[in-house]
Amino acid sequence: MRDQKCQKLSEVQSGGESEDIISNLPDCILHHILSFLPTKDAVGTCILSVRWKYLWTSVPNIDFDDALLYSNEVNGWYPLEVTCFMNFVERVLLLRDASTMKRFRLSCRVCFSASRVNAWVSSAIIHNVQELDLCLFVEKPFILPRCLFDGNSLTVVKIEMNCVLELPSYISFPCLKTLHLCLVTFANDNSTQKLFSSCPVLQELAILDCEWINLKQVAISIPTLESLTIDDLPYFGASDDLHGCQIKIDAVNLIFLKYIGYLSNEFFLCNVSSLVKAHIHIPMMCERRKEIAHRAVKLLRELHNIGSVRISNRTIESLFLADNVLEHLPLFNNLTHLELSMEIENQTVGALVELLQRSPNLQSLYFVE
Repeated sequence: MRDQKCQKLSEVQSGGESEDIISNLPDCILHHILSFLPTKDAVGTCILSVRWKYLWTSVPNIDFDDALLYSNEVNGWYPLEVTCFMNFVERVLLLRDASTMKRFRLSCRVCFSASRVNAWVSSAIIHNVQELDLCLFVEKPFILPRCLFDGNSLTVVKIEMNCVLELPSYISFPCLKTLHLCLVTFANDNSTQKLFSSCPVLQELAILDCEWINLKQVAISIPTLESLTIDDLPYFGASDDLHGCQIKIDAVNLIFLKYIGYLSNEFFLCNVSSLVKAHIHIPMMCERRKEIAHRAVKLLRELHNIGSVRISNRTIESLFLADNVLEHLPLFNNLTHLELSMEIENQTVGALVELLQRSPNLQSLYFVE
């Protein structure tokens, strides 16, 4: 037995006599393996052998990230490194074959060359990309290519971009199931409404740290929507400016709702009888405390059919600040599970007890902290 092990080890170490099992795998499996590597490393496999020379040109997942250019915080980035990054991206996209691209991720500073960034995104669309993930750091106004908003193959779109989201007149996402928007500023009511209305099969929508300041009224009316997350930016406006945007949510199949924010916008939940689970966190501010409190109570009233909810002690505190809580809160007959994040303070105990009294069928009460 010992001699057999020594013989096998000798064969492996000799290199030339051992069989290259990995290279003999089908292309589909090798593509799957390469899809887990950074794109730079996947391209580097072309030097292994003739078998690997062109495999990378049809890898389903492409990931470009210029973060490595800023790893040295003292010296920052160098023009030569930026040029190398842009040339690498363009070379990979130019040499890619005509196969469908499953996932395309791009994270970079647009200030290098906005036209080249647009060309990269357009190339992904031409390759019928299914999942598009863009993280773009913008210093000047930037407009995404029109072809992005007419992507028949797109099932997932994630856009993180710190500027106004300029939208074309025609938008069509017939297959889009997941849409994440982060840091964008919505331009106006009409274009924003058109965006949400152009996703007929959308199942997951996340709006994270976006700016609603240009909007007055918008509806998220998507019958197929199952998960909605809204994480609002802190409110920096005048203390007497309480109007914000009126957001109507009409989603008959909505199962999960998560809201984090100061309720500077007013929410109207309509036709959400399928809602099962919700996470609500409403930080309190020194100003507008009463207004936030009443809006919090209004939001909880519209969640009266909920089965499971996680709320913070600040949300509980808002109930305490609202006048005549018991007159405003409904019975939560379907609520069986309640989670409380953060510790319960003295001033919130009374409001918590009143909430529990309104939950006659509660089965579990879980204190996260």
